[in-house]
Amino acid sequence: MGAIGYMVNTVFGAMFTNGTESSTVGLLYPVESETREAKKLDGMWNFVRSDSSNPSQGLREKWFSDDLAKFRPTIGMPVPSSYNDVTEDASIRDHVGTVWYDRRFFVPKSWQLQRVFVRFGSVHYDSIVWINGQQVLKHEFGHLPFEADISQVLEYGKENRITVLCDNVLLQVTVPQGKIVNSPVDGGVELVQTYTFDFFNYAGIHRSVELYTVPQVFIRDVVVNTDLVGDEGHIYYTVESSLNSSIAADLQATVKILDKAGTVVGVDTATGAELKGVVIVKNVKPWWPYLMHEEYGYMYSMEVTLEGKSNEASEPVGEIFDVYRMKVGVRTLEWNNTSFLINGQPIYFRGFGRHEDSDIRGKGLDYALLTKDFNLLKWVGANAYRTSHYPYSEESMQFADEHGIMIIDECPSVDTENYSQILLEKHKASIEQLIHRDRNHPSVVMWSIANEPRTGQFAADAYFEAVAKYTRALDPSRPVTAAIAVGVNDDRAAKHLDIVSFNRYNGWYQNAGKLNMITNRVVEEAKAWNEKHNKPVLMSEYGADTMEGLHMLPAYIWSEDYQSQVFSRHFRAFDDLRRQQFFIGEFVWNFADFKTAQSKPRLRHSQQDAEDNPILLRLTAYTRVGGNKKGIFTRNRQPKAAAYLLRQRYHALAQELDKSTLPGDLFLYTAPDGTEVGKSEL
Repeated sequence: MGAIGYMVNTVFGAMFTNGTESSTVGLLYPVESETREAKKLDGMWNFVRSDSSNPSQGLREKWFSDDLAKFRPTIGMPVPSSYNDVTEDASIRDHVGTVWYDRRFFVPKSWQLQRVFVRFGSVHYDSIVWINGQQVLKHEFGHLPFEADISQVLEYGKENRITVLCDNVLLQVTVPQGKIVNSPVDGGVELVQTYTFDFFNYAGIHRSVELYTVPQVFIRDVVVNTDLVGDEGHIYYTVESSLNSSIAADLQATVKILDKAGTVVGVDTATGAELKGVVIVKNVKPWWPYLMHEEYGYMYSMEVTLEGKSNEASEPVGEIFDVYRMKVGVRTLEWNNTSFLINGQPIYFRGFGRHEDSDIRGKGLDYALLTKDFNLLKWVGANAYRTSHYPYSEESMQFADEHGIMIIDECPSVDTENYSQILLEKHKASIEQLIHRDRNHPSVVMWSIANEPRTGQFAADAYFEAVAKYTRALDPSRPVTAAIAVGVNDDRAAKHLDIVSFNRYNGWYQNAGKLNMITNRVVEEAKAWNEKHNKPVLMSEYGADTMEGLHMLPAYIWSEDYQSQVFSRHFRAFDDLRRQQFFIGEFVWNFADFKTAQSKPRLRHSQQDAEDNPILLRLTAYTRVGGNKKGIFTRNRQPKAAAYLLRQRYHALAQELDKSTLPGDLFLYTAPDGTEVGKSEL
């Protein structure tokens, strides 16, 4: 590194100190039970766009104090959805700054005997919530849930009003980062949001808004960890009640595990200030990834009852306070310097990068789309995907559990380039909220702490050391990774990871059109990462843009033929690497086409600098034709030619590695077995 580099790194290391990290409380997914009720507020809300030049006007004029329609004309806006593509107004699609939502709702009189929470699945990004004009919530990160007890501000048996302010501005101290610039336009000046990540900055109330009730004494949180001991499943649990520890000593938690048939297969009871224990399930059915077992994705039901302590005869002496039910999968994770294992079996990831993105609704939650996507994942034969480049909906995590799809769960840090202590604290907070939300999902097998950060900078070393260390402290049971785009000799973050993931676009951003410059380069780079860090390696992104229906022979960039050829050249590299025992997975970019900004910023650099730096090369100015077209499916989920090629590969790998059976329609009939088509005698 040299003396100067060492001193610079030491300075940055000292700068990134441990702060006062916040700890998320509660946030159990809303469910109904004997003791709980739930009510969705999804539907049509009233919507107002603030003036970009005057984003704080609504706060100054207290638009939250009454119906929005009394301050500004409103339009209808569906919740959940992104607001950008719902109208025909470009000023709404491209809006920078604040927007406002409100609606009215009734609360039954019976709810006044309970505690009532309001919960948002996700709002992009900064948000403030008022109930009947009183502020009850403030939250900064998109993609993650937040909630508040609103029992004291509700009018029971009457109509109530909820108002939400949403701000989509990205700055150098937000996660993800962005910049705001004043740009001259016809007739004045306009605020323009810039960012380097390559997906559209959708905004709005993206996931469900719910009211739910809990008793006065309730289950605030449940933490689950699992292990396999022979044919037994050990389910370790911790139940947190709403009472402080001294009063909680008078409580007990009874935990039952039920199989898919509804039969109780294990019970345990915990008492004392800490309600924790273990339920042992005999002849357990482990959670397996898709195609690794006949009963992949096996989920048990877990019933948690919070009640008064029992007497010595095990008869209840107090009332049942609360009942909460959730799904659990029993599996183990292990990793070493060559392998990643589930239930003691080596895993080879066959996956995708994805986006929460679709026509009209943007990033809004849609069960029909979610169902279609998981059907297509299984049709292709994939067993994993990465939540690029932010946490996906809780509902998608539940789908992944049930379908046996492994998840590399990524926090919303994408293209980080300006490191600071403020950003570090927010980065860690976003990871803490992500882990708190998703830690009980068996499908989540890895934490990704960033996508394509500028890890060639000196500051990246200490910064990502701090982020990785904090992530492990929160959850040591899963490995830590990050998708790295910097070259192996320039990167300063991979040494802090457990598994090295790298993104590279040979044949597209590098050496476009050169199919003969792919295979060797992929093999050489993967080997270089492994040799330098002695850790498992996977390729987290590769691919090529393709216009559906465009065919060219010989293959030419943007054609479906070229995308298939790019995949085939990578397959050769992956098979070479698999034989070397350290390469554990391949992830296509992307599952489906998705929307991007209309153009990318032009960075000031020389062509040689761009050729030497993969990130710079990808950020040169260009204009997308309708978005990023690297999907093997179109945006409306129709297959391109490469989808059939990838399907044949993924199922062939599943047959080779997991002993699964090939689908009957994997190959179209062409000729009888053993027929030598086209043979001729000379």
